[in-house]
Parts: sequence; C-alpha cells; structure tokens
Amino acid sequence: MRRLGPGTGMSARRPTLRGLALRTILPGFGGLTPPPWALRLVQEGLGGFALFGYNIADTEQVARLTAALRSARSDVIIAIDEEGGDVTRLCYANGSPYPGNAALGAVDDVDLTRQIYGAIGAEVAAVGVTLDMAPAVDVNSVDENPTIGTRSFGADPQRVAAHAAAAVTGLQEAGVAACAKHFPGHGATEMDSHLDLPVVDATEELLWQRELPPFQAAIAAGVKSIMTAHIRVPVLTGHLPATFSPEALIGLLRKELGFGGAIVSDGLEMQGASGQIGIPEAAVQALVAGNDLLCLGGELGKQPNAEAIVEATASAIVEAVRTGRLTAERLEEAAARNAFLGSPPRESFVSVGVGAQLGLDAARRAVRVEGTLPSSVGVLVQLDPPASIAVGEVPWGLGPYLSGVEELRVTDTSTLESITARIDGQPVVVVSRDTHRHAWARSIVEGLSARHPAVVLVEMGWPASWRPAGTVAYVASYGASRANAQAVAELLNPQ
Repeated sequence: MRRLGPGTGMSARRPTLRGLALRTILPGFGGLTPPPWALRLVQEGLGGFALFGYNIADTEQVARLTAALRSARSDVIIAIDEEGGDVTRLCYANGSPYPGNAALGAVDDVDLTRQIYGAIGAEVAAVGVTLDMAPAVDVNSVDENPTIGTRSFGADPQRVAAHAAAAVTGLQEAGVAACAKHFPGHGATEMDSHLDLPVVDATEELLWQRELPPFQAAIAAGVKSIMTAHIRVPVLTGHLPATFSPEALIGLLRKELGFGGAIVSDGLEMQGASGQIGIPEAAVQALVAGNDLLCLGGELGKQPNAEAIVEATASAIVEAVRTGRLTAERLEEAAARNAFLGSPPRESFVSVGVGAQLGLDAARRAVRVEGTLPSSVGVLVQLDPPASIAVGEVPWGLGPYLSGVEELRVTDTSTLESITARIDGQPVVVVSRDTHRHAWARSIVEGLSARHPAVVLVEMGWPASWRPAGTVAYVASYGASRANAQAVAELLNPQ
C-alpha cells in the first residue's frame, strides 16, 4: 500500500490525508443544532460527533439535529453515552427511566439486562444515534472507586461478563453499535481519570482473572467497538496509560483477545490522557498505539474554540504521517474500521416507548432493605456529594416522589444542629450517594442517628461494606436514576 502525502488529491475511492485524519476524530459541539463548522467538517470527512446533555432538549430536537448531520454525509458517526442509570444524555434533564448496571447486576437476570439495553438501543436509534458508548463492563472491585461504582454490573468478574454480553446483544439487536468500556478495566482504581492518571497495580494473572473476562464476553457477543481507559497498568502498559499503549491495544486486545472492531479512545481532553501533552499530541499517540476513533470529549464541546482544537488535531495527525511517526496504512486502517460505526440505524424490532415500565419493574427488583422501615416519612434529608464528570448534573433524589414531605438539602456538616432541631421527633430518611467515600456525609448520618431514634439511610450510590451506626434501616437502590428513585419511594410511602 503506497504512502499518501499531504498534497494527495481527493478521489471517489481514496480520500486525502487530511480526510483520513478527520475520519478518526469524534468531537462534540455546543448547542442544540450543529454549527456551520460542524457540518463543513462532516462534509470534509470528520468521523462524526458525540452528543452530550447540553445538546439535548427533547427527542424531536435530537432527531432534527442528527438528521442535519446526516444530511452533510450519510455515514457520519453519531455517538452518545447512554448507559441508563446514572449516566444518561437523552434524559439529562430528568434522569433515566432505566436502572443502571449495578441494579441490573443485583437482580442478576441476564435476559432482563438484554431487554433493558434493547429498550435503550431502540430509543437512541429512533433519534438517529449510530453508536452508544455503552455498556461499562468494568469490574468494580474497589469500593472507593470514584468514577465507576454503580456504572458496573458488580464486583464478580463472571457476573459482569454475563451481563456485558447481554447488554451488547440488546443494544446491537436494536440497531446501534455497542462500545464496551473501559479497557483493560477501570474498576480497581481509586482516582478519576478525568482528573488524574489512575494506576491498577495488578499482576498479569489477576488481570486475566478479574479485569478481562467481561471484555472477552463482549467480544464473543460481537461488540462492534471497545473504549480504552486512561489508566496505567504497569505490568501491561509500563509508564503509559492504556490509551497510548501498543502492548495493551495491539498486543493484548487485537492479538490475544482477537478483537477486530473499532478501538475508541476515552475523551482525550481528560487529564489522564492530555494533561501534560495537549489534545493534538494525545490524538497522535493514541493512533500510533492502535486507537481508531478519537473522542475529544464532552468538555471540549463547551469551549468556544472547539473548531480550532479539531483543526489542530487533524493537522497534528497529518504532520505525524509526514514525519514518519504514523503510517498512512495505520490511518487508513482506522478510518476503515470507523466506517462500520456510522451506518444509519436500521429499523429495530424493539418497540420504542415500552421502556419506562420495564425500567421501573427492574428497579423495584434491585432494591435491598436491611432493617425495618418506618410506616411514614416525616423529613427527607438529601446529602449532595459532588457527582463525577461522567455523570454530570443529572437530577436525582427522592424529593419529587415523596409528596408532602419536608426536604432539607445538605452539602456539609455545618447544618447538623439546625437539621436536628427541625426534625422534632419525626421519622427521618437520609438519601445520599457513595456515602462511604465522604467523611462529612458519614458524619451527618451518624450524627443524626445519635440524636434521633428513627433514621433510615437510602444509599443511591455504590453500596459498600460500610454501614452507619444507629440507623433503623439501610436501603440500597444500586443507582440514582429516576427509576431507582421511584422504586424506593414506593417502599417508603406505600399507597
């Protein structure tokens, strides 16, 4: 195969080098309609765009947005992070009607998981999405994990593997490409790769026992893409994050695991990837390592200079070929794999609109109660630990589903005494997420329990081994989606 030079002309069969570079890039843009530069770059060959919460008002608007992109080029990739549960884009304003992976893992019904993901797939396909960057198949083996948690099907590799295969099957039966993430496994980290470069210090044997079985199952199920993680695994990647590691992506994922689909980078604007080198250089290193599609991330779309960063990234890729750092063959290979992610969604056999009841039923099956619930709720205290960047500012909590109940929202321990004074002997429900990871939240729950005889903690994050002293009940919903909240509210306030 001959090399292409920067000045190579465009033909019907062979794009220019710039066109090939663009085919590997998946940025975002701000607003509810594509800006002119977005449509221009799609016409010039841009791989596609990822949609985020700030791009979405309602399903009709999203369908118009995707139609506009497709009018610029029919095979444009339109991607979205629609995991269900805590990570939702289509339902960013109100919360997902589906429970997420932790709840589905708790129920442990693989057919239910396939149905839930089939419903999610049908909904995103109906608005023109071609690639759903789900499911997360990380094994959440560390309770302190700040970025995976309820996005995981659980801590048992075999259970996660079974549900990973079911989720991939459900999505792809619905007509969209699935993307198993975050390879080689983000579940054993205690840092968020949006903010740092986490390390998984595991042996090769442990990786094969714990991290890799879900990816093997996803590959066996025919997953069309796999997303990399910006994490170091010293035994595998040395000093590099997996996204930049040929040993991880070519040696392990391609050769040993036999994956032939598209390798998709996690957002390259994240600190774990570009914090020291910038997005254009991160894109080059990711391509050299074996990535095919380069996500530039949700934070980029918020920036006024998004177009300039995309152009700089394309130019850096072209320059890398010109100087010999990257071969044209590698670029052509990446572009060819990405082409399979941009096919317009086919008509799904899954009916759109059946999901809300299915999701609520699943969320009900996931709820676990330890202790005895009070017959009524007097005061609702919602603790508000900050959400991860992956989740964003999606509404959550029980307030909208408990009518006539006073709600107090708390972000630190300074209000403990005033809360205690306002309770006045009424039954108290405290709702929180990942309470075990936040000292101030643990202090609030245990401080209230020491002062009051009837405190219930509703844990809507990852249910770790920690339990507060003195509470009368502990409720685990395994997620904070709208469906999870409705299911818990039914138990607390039965009609």
